Amino acid sequence: MFIIFLAFSDNRSKAAELMDAHKKWIREGLESGEFLLVGSLAGGAGGAILARSESREAIDARIACDPFVTKRVVSATVHEFVPGQAAPNLRFLLDQEAA
Repeated sequence: MFIIFLAFSDNRSKAAELMDAHKKWIREGLESGEFLLVGSLAGGAGGAILARSESREAIDARIACDPFVTKRVVSATVHEFVPGQAAPNLRFLLDQEAA
């Protein structure tokens, strides 16, 4: 599982013109099941994504397709983690990690 932080860069002024393409990229990630949660960081600093993928290489490839990343509107930082415990309503995530 991965936590991805998308921090706005100096090229943030391009965000408005690329927003539709960025939202399409998010929608594709959610529809594929690779993205589990997507949202904005407090204070307008960027965004965060909780994702699952078969490998770090696969998640890096997905991130490389984000128009915000390719046009340097954001810089992406990826943290991989192995969940060990979950609230009862989220335990299905643990089952997916074991699969």
